[in-house]
Amino acid sequence: MKKTAAILIILILVIVHNRLFAQTTTGNLTIESYYKVKWGYADEFIALWKKNHYPLLKKLQDKGDIVNIKAETPVLHSSEDSRWDFKVAITFKNEHLALDYSIVDPFKKDLYPDQESYKAAEQHRFELLISHWDAIVEPVPLP
Repeated sequence: MKKTAAILIILILVIVHNRLFAQTTTGNLTIESYYKVKWGYADEFIALWKKNHYPLLKKLQDKGDIVNIKAETPVLHSSEDSRWDFKVAITFKNEHLALDYSIVDPFKKDLYPDQESYKAAEQHRFELLISHWDAIVEPVPLP
């Protein structure tokens, strides 16, 4: 009886999982990344992002894993609690690729043969941050 109940629960979980993720597994998935940088360091952070992270994303775009990359900065200021300095929206080909953080690994050594310098620059880039958050977004159809 316990075995049958366990199998039934697993089956229900699989069905629920498949229904919840049915739309994103067959289509694109967009993740927006927001960066709040220490005052006065936004330009340095963005320059380091362009130098050390964008080329990796561009390789994935050339490969077809990424559909679109869009970067933005705000024109107007906001309150400190809602402030962000840099936003990147990346549209991946599918959910699996979007959530696989290791997909850039094959390109790191090719693009950055001096791994020590690369790691130090990336460490410094993250030292400039106050906070960072990601949001999975989806389009909302309008009438």
